[in-house]
Amino acid sequence: MELNKIRSLSDEELTAHEKTSAEQLFRLRFQVSMGQNDGVKKLRQLRKEIAQIKTVARERQLGIGGAGKDGATATTSKKGAR
Repeated sequence: MELNKIRSLSDEELTAHEKTSAEQLFRLRFQVSMGQNDGVKKLRQLRKEIAQIKTVARERQLGIGGAGKDGATATTSKKGAR
């Protein structure tokens, strides 16, 4: 799922999507350990998706805006302010 779509989800949808992704990750890890599946790419993708969901949820909790187009954060830098 793209980051823009994740940011557009509500808090409840984020929680539900995180739980679903975590369950998928657990099952996929189990299959890989049993030798039934060789889904290394899918494992990586699910871990990244869960991290993005948790990041967006934490940003909302702290009241921080997301990154802009250039990758800079929405908060201003205090480095040059004197």
